[in-house]
Amino acid sequence: MTIRTRFAPSPTGYLHVGGARTALYCWLYAKNKQGKFILRIEDTDLERSTKEAKDAILESMAWLGLTYDEGPIYQTDRFARYDEVAKQLLEQGKAYRCYCSKERLEKLREDLTAAKQKPRYDGHCRNKTGDPSQPHVLRFKNPETGSVIFDDAVRGVVETKNDELDDLIIVRTDGAPTYNFSVVVDDSDMQIDIVIRGEDHIANTPRQINILQALGAKIPKYAHIPMILGDDGKRLSKRHGAVSVTQYRDDGYLPHALLNYLVRLGWSHGDQEIFSLQEMIDCFDLQHISKSPAAFNTEKLNWLNQHYMKTLPAAEVAEYLKWQLQQLGIDPTQGPALEAVVAAQCERVKTTKEMAERSKFFFTDTVDLDPEAAAKHLTVAVMPALALLARKFEALNDWRAPALHAIIVDVAAEFNLGMGKIAQPLRVAVTGNTMSPSIDLTLELIGKSRVLRRIQDIGTGGLEPERRRMG
Repeated sequence: MTIRTRFAPSPTGYLHVGGARTALYCWLYAKNKQGKFILRIEDTDLERSTKEAKDAILESMAWLGLTYDEGPIYQTDRFARYDEVAKQLLEQGKAYRCYCSKERLEKLREDLTAAKQKPRYDGHCRNKTGDPSQPHVLRFKNPETGSVIFDDAVRGVVETKNDELDDLIIVRTDGAPTYNFSVVVDDSDMQIDIVIRGEDHIANTPRQINILQALGAKIPKYAHIPMILGDDGKRLSKRHGAVSVTQYRDDGYLPHALLNYLVRLGWSHGDQEIFSLQEMIDCFDLQHISKSPAAFNTEKLNWLNQHYMKTLPAAEVAEYLKWQLQQLGIDPTQGPALEAVVAAQCERVKTTKEMAERSKFFFTDTVDLDPEAAAKHLTVAVMPALALLARKFEALNDWRAPALHAIIVDVAAEFNLGMGKIAQPLRVAVTGNTMSPSIDLTLELIGKSRVLRRIQDIGTGGLEPERRRMG
């Protein structure tokens, strides 16, 4: 039998990291069992669902590499099916029309709250008949006795007494199905074997099981995973920084790094921290998902991201660097090979966005001169040394780091300067600031013509008169 799992986000906003972790767990479980992974977009909330959110979900899934075997399936394309099943329940006496006004329901809620009781529908219309042409909702006739018991793969046995559940609405006045109803119909029709989702849905599970039983449908296995907290112990939200998948992409994180971080955010395999994608698939199980909330730690994610920037093939990382450069309005073809930039910068940065920002000078004809760095290092006293460097560089045919390094050493000795006293001014002249890879490699990657032009600009007008005087 082929195991079937599903990920079913609501397109009322971005795909957040909690949803991404749920998607990952569903995907890994399906892959581990050689099963099928279905993507279902639960867009029955017509007022809040947007095309932008739907597109963002698909974009995020594609960026993460969480490919689906079926879908995306949109619930709004299945309204006729929900209507068919609702009528079936109504005809079988397992659902009924409720004509209660909003005012009556609000009064009922207020009275129960005042009596310190759980607000719930009192079954007022359960055994009544009315005019179907009048406004009404459809309610599921929930069993009044017994309990719903299910063995959650993460939390263990969960029992809910039926008298704690009310007759929930399954179809609204406008004919739109509710979440709990459409989910049940979909899970049954799509033959879902296991539902892996956030623990915030655990209260819905007994209601959904009762509807499934009323339909004579198979009951899937359930696994409710704990929420993700911020570093402060509170539920992860915008105040903790980036929470959407697309924001992590924009901020320069590699998809594999985010996946590796998320898989360990509530699941463990011994003490292993670093997982290839295949290792995630091979090792993943439900038994080692923690029952406790996991705390998001950005520093650890940064560490993982840098690890992958250093260890993945440079050509793979280069594709993400290329995208980041393009976001900065820089043409990545107007400079050195991106793989070489990755190799030069990966030890120095945490994200590809930071790598792109620190590598702009490799791809542009001009540099942004940092005023403080220029004032400190580009003094009148150092200009003769820079001029000699330029002459020696111009005569150099072997424009590679070793030969460039040898020239810098010779000029430093000729002027009786330490390497730092000449390397830093040279670095500021050709990059605009004091931060770059080793100066010889930096020069090699910038290229001969750009290096000569930048040194010339410093000596013939790139340095303001007042900055000259500071020397």
